Amino acid sequence: MASSNLPHPERSEASSKGTRCFSSEQISMSDIEAKLRHKVAAVSLLLNAENILGYSGHVSVRLPGRDEFLIQPVDQSRASLRPEHLLVCGMDGRSHERSNSARPPSEVFIHTEIFRARPDVQAIAHFHHDLTTTFSLVEGVTLRPIKNHAMRWESGIPTHPDPSHVSSPELGRDLAATLGPHHAALIRAHGQVVVAEDLPSLLVDCVHFVENAEALYRAATLGKVLPLTAKEMQAFRADFSRESHARKLWSYYVGKGAASGIIPEAWLPLLG
Repeated sequence: MASSNLPHPERSEASSKGTRCFSSEQISMSDIEAKLRHKVAAVSLLLNAENILGYSGHVSVRLPGRDEFLIQPVDQSRASLRPEHLLVCGMDGRSHERSNSARPPSEVFIHTEIFRARPDVQAIAHFHHDLTTTFSLVEGVTLRPIKNHAMRWESGIPTHPDPSHVSSPELGRDLAATLGPHHAALIRAHGQVVVAEDLPSLLVDCVHFVENAEALYRAATLGKVLPLTAKEMQAFRADFSRESHARKLWSYYVGKGAASGIIPEAWLPLLG
Protein backbone atom coordinates (compact mmCIF):
# COMPACT_ATOMS: atom_id res chain seq x y z
CA MET A 1 0.00 0.00 0.00
CA ALA A 2 2.51 2.58 -1.13
CA SER A 3 1.68 6.20 -0.53
CA SER A 4 3.85 9.26 -0.74
CA ASN A 5 1.98 10.60 2.26
CA LEU A 6 2.81 7.78 4.62
CA PRO A 7 5.31 8.94 7.26
CA HIS A 8 8.91 8.17 6.38
CA PRO A 9 10.78 6.03 8.89
CA GLU A 10 13.51 7.61 10.97
CA ARG A 11 16.72 5.64 11.43
CA SER A 12 18.02 5.00 14.92
CA GLU A 13 21.65 4.54 15.95
CA ALA A 14 21.09 0.86 15.20
CA SER A 15 20.30 1.65 11.57
CA SER A 16 23.77 0.50 10.56
CA LYS A 17 22.54 -2.98 11.39
CA GLY A 18 19.45 -2.52 9.25
CA THR A 19 17.01 -1.81 12.10
CA ARG A 20 14.41 0.91 11.47
CA CYS A 21 12.89 2.98 14.22
CA PHE A 22 9.50 4.70 14.00
CA SER A 23 8.18 7.39 16.30
CA SER A 24 4.89 6.62 18.03
CA GLU A 25 3.23 9.40 16.02
CA GLN A 26 4.44 7.89 12.73
CA ILE A 27 3.26 4.42 13.68
CA SER A 28 -0.11 5.83 14.75
CA MET A 29 -0.65 7.71 11.47
CA SER A 30 0.43 4.70 9.40
CA ASP A 31 -1.98 2.47 11.35
CA ILE A 32 -4.83 4.93 10.88
CA GLU A 33 -4.33 5.13 7.12
CA ALA A 34 -4.05 1.34 6.85
CA LYS A 35 -7.34 0.89 8.71
CA LEU A 36 -9.09 3.51 6.59
CA ARG A 37 -7.80 1.92 3.38
CA HIS A 38 -9.24 -1.45 4.43
CA LYS A 39 -12.54 0.11 5.46
CA VAL A 40 -12.98 2.03 2.19
CA ALA A 41 -12.26 -1.17 0.27
CA ALA A 42 -14.67 -3.12 2.47
CA VAL A 43 -17.50 -0.58 2.14
CA SER A 44 -17.06 -0.56 -1.65
CA LEU A 45 -17.08 -4.36 -1.91
CA LEU A 46 -20.08 -4.71 0.41
CA LEU A 47 -22.13 -2.05 -1.40
CA ASN A 48 -21.27 -3.76 -4.67
CA ALA A 49 -22.45 -7.08 -3.23
CA GLU A 50 -25.72 -5.43 -2.19
CA ASN A 51 -26.22 -4.12 -5.77
CA ILE A 52 -25.95 -0.51 -4.61
CA LEU A 53 -22.50 0.38 -5.91
CA GLY A 54 -22.26 -1.10 -9.40
CA TYR A 55 -19.67 -0.76 -12.14
CA SER A 56 -19.47 2.96 -11.40
CA GLY A 57 -19.48 5.12 -8.27
CA HIS A 58 -17.01 5.64 -5.45
CA VAL A 59 -16.47 5.89 -1.70
CA SER A 60 -14.10 8.34 -0.01
CA VAL A 61 -12.89 9.16 3.49
CA ARG A 62 -10.89 12.04 4.93
CA LEU A 63 -7.40 11.35 6.23
CA PRO A 64 -7.31 12.80 9.76
CA GLY A 65 -5.25 15.94 10.21
CA ARG A 66 -4.57 16.26 6.48
CA ASP A 67 -6.23 18.08 3.58
CA GLU A 68 -6.35 14.74 1.78
CA PHE A 69 -8.68 11.81 1.34
CA LEU A 70 -8.71 8.24 0.06
CA ILE A 71 -10.63 7.24 -3.05
CA GLN A 72 -10.43 4.50 -5.64
CA PRO A 73 -8.96 4.97 -9.14
CA VAL A 74 -11.24 5.62 -12.08
CA ASP A 75 -10.69 2.27 -13.85
CA GLN A 76 -10.50 -0.06 -10.85
CA SER A 77 -13.37 -2.56 -10.63
CA ARG A 78 -15.63 -2.00 -7.65
CA ALA A 79 -15.96 -5.79 -7.35
CA SER A 80 -12.24 -6.39 -6.76
CA LEU A 81 -11.05 -3.26 -4.97
CA ARG A 82 -8.15 -3.71 -2.56
CA PRO A 83 -6.65 -1.30 0.00
CA GLU A 84 -3.46 -0.85 -2.03
CA HIS A 85 -5.46 0.31 -5.04
CA LEU A 86 -6.69 3.43 -3.27
CA LEU A 87 -5.30 6.87 -4.07
CA VAL A 88 -4.43 9.66 -1.67
CA CYS A 89 -5.87 12.81 -3.24
CA GLY A 90 -5.69 16.46 -2.31
CA MET A 91 -8.57 18.90 -2.24
CA ASP A 92 -7.65 19.94 -5.78
CA GLY A 93 -8.71 16.46 -6.92
CA ARG A 94 -5.20 15.38 -7.88
CA SER A 95 -3.54 12.16 -6.79
CA HIS A 96 -0.58 12.53 -4.45
CA GLU A 97 0.65 9.01 -5.12
CA ARG A 98 4.17 8.69 -6.54
CA SER A 99 4.20 4.95 -7.02
CA ASN A 100 0.71 4.65 -8.51
CA SER A 101 0.03 6.26 -11.89
CA ALA A 102 -3.72 5.53 -11.76
CA ARG A 103 -6.08 8.49 -12.10
CA PRO A 104 -8.82 9.52 -9.64
CA PRO A 105 -12.46 9.19 -10.75
CA SER A 106 -13.63 11.84 -13.19
CA GLU A 107 -16.20 12.88 -10.58
CA VAL A 108 -13.64 13.30 -7.80
CA PHE A 109 -14.95 16.86 -7.43
CA ILE A 110 -18.10 15.52 -5.78
CA HIS A 111 -15.83 14.59 -2.90
CA THR A 112 -13.48 17.59 -2.87
CA GLU A 113 -16.25 20.17 -2.84
CA ILE A 114 -18.47 18.43 -0.29
CA PHE A 115 -15.46 17.97 2.00
CA ARG A 116 -14.65 21.68 1.58
CA ALA A 117 -18.22 22.78 2.28
CA ARG A 118 -19.01 20.33 5.09
CA PRO A 119 -16.35 19.97 7.82
CA ASP A 120 -18.71 17.58 9.64
CA VAL A 121 -18.63 15.07 6.78
CA GLN A 122 -15.90 12.44 7.03
CA ALA A 123 -17.06 9.93 4.41
CA ILE A 124 -18.93 10.19 1.10
CA ALA A 125 -20.52 7.68 -1.27
CA HIS A 126 -21.67 8.38 -4.82
CA PHE A 127 -23.59 5.65 -6.61
CA HIS A 128 -26.19 5.11 -9.34
CA HIS A 129 -29.01 2.97 -7.98
CA ASP A 130 -31.58 2.86 -10.78
CA LEU A 131 -34.78 2.60 -8.77
CA THR A 132 -33.72 5.34 -6.38
CA THR A 133 -32.83 7.57 -9.33
CA THR A 134 -36.43 7.16 -10.54
CA PHE A 135 -37.52 9.64 -7.86
CA SER A 136 -35.64 12.37 -9.73
CA LEU A 137 -37.49 11.69 -12.98
CA VAL A 138 -41.18 12.19 -12.14
CA GLU A 139 -42.83 15.57 -11.69
CA GLY A 140 -44.43 16.08 -8.29
CA VAL A 141 -42.92 12.93 -6.76
CA THR A 142 -40.30 13.30 -4.03
CA LEU A 143 -38.25 10.81 -2.08
CA ARG A 144 -39.54 11.03 1.51
CA PRO A 145 -38.80 9.07 4.70
CA ILE A 146 -41.21 6.15 4.90
CA LYS A 147 -39.22 3.57 6.93
CA ASN A 148 -38.14 4.21 10.50
CA HIS A 149 -34.38 4.39 9.85
CA ALA A 150 -35.05 6.95 7.14
CA MET A 151 -35.49 9.52 9.90
CA ARG A 152 -31.83 10.21 9.09
CA TRP A 153 -33.17 12.29 6.20
CA GLU A 154 -35.89 14.12 8.11
CA SER A 155 -34.39 17.45 7.02
CA GLY A 156 -35.03 16.57 3.41
CA ILE A 157 -33.52 14.90 0.36
CA PRO A 158 -32.90 17.61 -2.22
CA THR A 159 -32.62 16.87 -5.94
CA HIS A 160 -29.73 18.45 -7.80
CA PRO A 161 -31.17 19.68 -11.13
CA ASP A 162 -28.06 19.18 -13.28
CA PRO A 163 -27.62 15.57 -14.51
CA SER A 164 -24.13 16.25 -15.86
CA HIS A 165 -21.01 14.38 -14.84
CA VAL A 166 -19.58 16.31 -11.89
CA SER A 167 -16.27 16.74 -13.68
CA SER A 168 -15.09 20.16 -12.48
CA PRO A 169 -14.74 22.05 -9.19
CA GLU A 170 -17.53 24.40 -10.29
CA LEU A 171 -19.97 21.54 -10.85
CA GLY A 172 -18.89 20.03 -7.54
CA ARG A 173 -19.59 23.29 -5.73
CA ASP A 174 -23.05 23.44 -7.31
CA LEU A 175 -23.82 19.94 -6.04
CA ALA A 176 -22.47 20.75 -2.57
CA ALA A 177 -24.75 23.81 -2.51
CA THR A 178 -27.75 21.62 -3.37
CA LEU A 179 -26.81 19.14 -0.64
CA GLY A 180 -26.51 22.00 1.85
CA PRO A 181 -26.81 20.77 5.46
CA HIS A 182 -28.59 17.55 4.47
CA HIS A 183 -27.24 14.00 4.64
CA ALA A 184 -28.13 12.84 1.12
CA ALA A 185 -29.14 14.17 -2.27
CA LEU A 186 -30.39 12.86 -5.58
CA ILE A 187 -28.75 13.98 -8.81
CA ARG A 188 -31.42 14.23 -11.49
CA ALA A 189 -31.31 11.37 -14.01
CA HIS A 190 -27.89 10.42 -12.64
CA GLY A 191 -27.53 9.02 -9.13
CA GLN A 192 -27.17 9.67 -5.43
CA VAL A 193 -24.78 11.15 -2.88
CA VAL A 194 -24.80 10.04 0.77
CA VAL A 195 -22.58 11.56 3.47
CA ALA A 196 -21.77 10.44 7.01
CA GLU A 197 -19.49 10.87 9.99
CA ASP A 198 -17.51 7.65 9.43
CA LEU A 199 -17.30 4.68 7.08
CA PRO A 200 -19.41 2.16 9.05
CA SER A 201 -22.20 4.75 9.33
CA LEU A 202 -21.87 5.51 5.62
CA LEU A 203 -22.37 1.85 4.73
CA VAL A 204 -25.46 1.64 6.92
CA ASP A 205 -26.88 4.91 5.55
CA CYS A 206 -26.46 3.76 1.94
CA VAL A 207 -28.29 0.52 2.70
CA HIS A 208 -31.14 2.32 4.49
CA PHE A 209 -31.33 5.02 1.81
CA VAL A 210 -31.95 2.45 -0.90
CA GLU A 211 -34.27 0.39 1.33
CA ASN A 212 -36.40 3.49 1.92
CA ALA A 213 -36.61 4.30 -1.80
CA GLU A 214 -37.60 0.73 -2.63
CA ALA A 215 -40.23 0.68 0.12
CA LEU A 216 -41.71 3.98 -1.04
CA TYR A 217 -41.84 2.76 -4.64
CA ARG A 218 -43.63 -0.45 -3.63
CA ALA A 219 -46.01 1.33 -1.26
CA ALA A 220 -47.04 3.74 -4.02
CA THR A 221 -48.20 0.80 -6.15
CA LEU A 222 -50.64 -0.24 -3.40
CA GLY A 223 -52.31 3.06 -2.63
CA LYS A 224 -51.87 6.37 -0.87
CA VAL A 225 -48.42 6.60 0.71
CA LEU A 226 -48.18 7.52 4.40
CA PRO A 227 -44.71 9.02 5.00
CA LEU A 228 -43.34 9.18 8.53
CA THR A 229 -44.65 12.15 10.47
CA ALA A 230 -42.41 14.45 12.47
CA LYS A 231 -43.96 13.04 15.65
CA GLU A 232 -43.24 9.45 14.59
CA MET A 233 -39.64 10.27 13.75
CA GLN A 234 -39.17 12.08 17.05
CA ALA A 235 -40.53 9.10 18.99
CA PHE A 236 -38.27 6.66 17.14
CA ARG A 237 -35.21 8.88 17.65
CA ALA A 238 -35.84 9.07 21.41
CA ASP A 239 -35.09 5.36 21.76
CA PHE A 240 -32.44 5.02 19.04
CA SER A 241 -28.64 4.96 19.23
CA ARG A 242 -27.12 5.71 15.84
CA GLU A 243 -23.69 4.61 17.03
CA SER A 244 -24.92 1.24 18.33
CA HIS A 245 -27.01 0.63 15.22
CA ALA A 246 -24.08 1.38 12.93
CA ARG A 247 -21.83 -0.92 14.95
CA LYS A 248 -24.40 -3.75 14.80
CA LEU A 249 -24.93 -3.50 11.03
CA TRP A 250 -21.22 -3.04 10.33
CA SER A 251 -20.54 -6.29 12.18
CA TYR A 252 -23.34 -8.02 10.27
CA TYR A 253 -22.29 -6.92 6.78
CA VAL A 254 -18.56 -7.45 7.39
CA GLY A 255 -19.29 -10.91 8.80
CA LYS A 256 -21.57 -11.70 5.87
CA GLY A 257 -18.89 -10.51 3.46
CA ALA A 258 -16.21 -12.61 5.14
CA ALA A 259 -18.41 -15.70 5.15
CA SER A 260 -19.07 -15.35 1.42
CA GLY A 261 -15.43 -14.65 0.57
CA ILE A 262 -16.03 -11.05 -0.50
CA ILE A 263 -14.00 -9.74 2.44
CA PRO A 264 -10.64 -11.52 3.00
CA GLU A 265 -10.35 -12.86 6.53
CA ALA A 266 -6.93 -11.23 6.80
CA TRP A 267 -8.68 -7.84 6.72
CA LEU A 268 -10.87 -8.48 9.76
CA PRO A 269 -8.46 -7.21 12.45
CA LEU A 270 -8.32 -3.86 10.61
CA LEU A 271 -12.10 -3.60 10.24
CA GLY A 272 -12.94 -3.71 13.94
